[in-house]
Amino acid sequence: YAMTTQSLADALTLNPGPDGLVGTLTGDFSNGPISAPPEKGFPFGGLLAALSASALRRGLGLTQPLRSLSMQFLSAPAYDTPVTFTPRTLRGGRTVTYAALDVRQGENLTHHAQATYGQDDAHAPRVSGPIVPPPPLDSLDPARSISGPMSPWFSQYVEYRMVTGPNLLKGLPGDQGGERLWMRTRDGAPLDEARLCYLMDAVYPPGWTVVTEPFRAATVDLRYDILIDPTPENAPDGWAFFEFSLIDLGGGWTLDDLIVRDGTGSILAIGRQRRKLAPTRPPRP
Repeated sequence: YAMTTQSLADALTLNPGPDGLVGTLTGDFSNGPISAPPEKGFPFGGLLAALSASALRRGLGLTQPLRSLSMQFLSAPAYDTPVTFTPRTLRGGRTVTYAALDVRQGENLTHHAQATYGQDDAHAPRVSGPIVPPPPLDSLDPARSISGPMSPWFSQYVEYRMVTGPNLLKGLPGDQGGERLWMRTRDGAPLDEARLCYLMDAVYPPGWTVVTEPFRAATVDLRYDILIDPTPENAPDGWAFFEFSLIDLGGGWTLDDLIVRDGTGSILAIGRQRRKLAPTRPPRP
């Protein structure tokens, strides 16, 4: 089924509408396996996060850096039908701005987001967290990528260089669940706010590395915190290093964490995502 018909730049485009900014989600950005029709999956959460960040900044004319983005995924929008992003300022100030966003398809509220924007203080102290230099990008085999029939549709737009894995359905021990890899968008564009939001979700769920049979799950809550804005200096050629780790899989939920680093090992951003698994039937007596 794999065939991209839309560029990432086009997918990130929003146009003015009567109630906000309007975009359209196509099946090219399904989170379902590329061996199946896009309708077998939901619209990719990373794209929705990127569009939400763009709608907030553009719709409210914000100039301060994005510091946190938190999203609730209420229902899955349909493909090829306009989606409206309606932002509003909750409170604005010289150093910190609080904003919110409703995402609707027709009358249906599909997503809600809250974001915090804030200007850095150049004179404030900075003490970095753990610095863990990643393996050099050029030391990794380009063939260590995400591919094959189980790879998600949205992965067509990402260039991967994996240190671990791919560990999809490998049944790893829980404390080893996840992946460590370099990523950039395949168009080679500089890593900006929207593309960082896209990439921070651009791997299969870490829970899928500790099982041997796939499970159906939908994102409920997603949060990104950006510590340092991506620049051509700390993300050369659009590359950054991503460490996805499983925190918990149980009770019908998964929880996973993410650390994004630059080439020196300094932390650019962190993320956390909670997913709800599809209900399972109890075994027959």
